[in-house]
This record gives sequence, C-alpha cells and structure tokens, in this order.
Amino acid sequence: MSNIDVKFYFNFRSPYCYLASKTMWQIVDDFNINLLWRPVGGWDLRSPPERAKSKLPLARQDMARFARRLGIPVNPPPMETDPTAAGAASFYAEEQGRLRDYIVETMRIEWAEGKNIAEESVLREVATRVGLDQDALIEASTNTMYLGRLTANAAEAAEDGAIGVPSFIIGDQIFWGQDRIDFVVEHLNELRAAKR
Repeated sequence: MSNIDVKFYFNFRSPYCYLASKTMWQIVDDFNINLLWRPVGGWDLRSPPERAKSKLPLARQDMARFARRLGIPVNPPPMETDPTAAGAASFYAEEQGRLRDYIVETMRIEWAEGKNIAEESVLREVATRVGLDQDALIEASTNTMYLGRLTANAAEAAEDGAIGVPSFIIGDQIFWGQDRIDFVVEHLNELRAAKR
C-alpha cells in the first residue's frame, strides 16, 4: 500500500498549533503517510485582529486547560509577534530534513519561553537548537519564493475548505484543531495505514 497524503496547515502564531506540536507526531511515527507541510503566515487561518482581541481571555483559559493536561508550560509571546518569518524559514528546515525539530523548538521558544519569533536573534537561537545554519535560516525567513509559498498555502487552504489551524486534511476529510488528532489517528487506522 502506498503512503497516504496528509496535508497539514499550520500557523506558528497559533496557541493551538503549539499544543499540536506536542501531540501530533504519532501520526508521522505510527502511520505510512506523506506529511504535506502547509504553513501560512500573518493572520492567515486565524481570527482577524479585532475578533482575536475579544477571544483572547477565553482562548487563554482554554489553552491553559489543555496545557495542564499535557504537562507543558505556557508563557505567551508578545501580542505583536508575526509568524511569517518563522513560517518562511520552515521550508529551509524541511529541505534540511529538520522540520520536526524546527516546529517543536520554534513553538517551544515562542509559547513556553514567551519570545518573539519575528526577531532575528530568536530565529538564530532556534537554528542553533536544531542544528541548522543560522545565516541560511535567516536568509530563508525573508526569501521571496518561500514567502510566496506561504501565501499560496493560504489560498490552497481556502480551496480545501480549511478554516483554521491546525488542520489535517486526508482526502475529503478535514480535521480542524489539536483536539481532533485522535480522530486523525482513527481515520488512518480505518484506512489501514498503520505501520506494521
């Protein structure tokens, strides 16, 4: 049986993507899949700024509950943090075979340590932690081709029917939210995609 494509829409500014970065790897480890990495930047696949402000108290409570359950720290980054540079740099990490480490460490430095991932010094620290060349990562964070891919991913998400992050798409099935990962696992089991 050939591997199953799993599209994965992700925004580094999303607290729910932080939670997913702690729980999603069984999908990669336990199943025969192709993880199709689809990061987006800016406000793409997130609530617009005015709505985000009104949602913030509830989202912080909700995230804290999940974080307690997972036993992970939460220290939110500055409100003005823009995820675009980190998203663009992720393509370089993927090309170097370090995407998983990059996702985990970028989300850790942002959501557990409260640092602004839009700052070059913070991305350099991520590069060091995951064994990537600092200068190459910074160059990737402003690469026009990579930035264009972020925009294209947002358009693709709209075509696919994804309305938020994290979203996993398998065929015509959309799984939105870090609390839907169990359903992704169930679906992959139903498709008999488990590694033997």
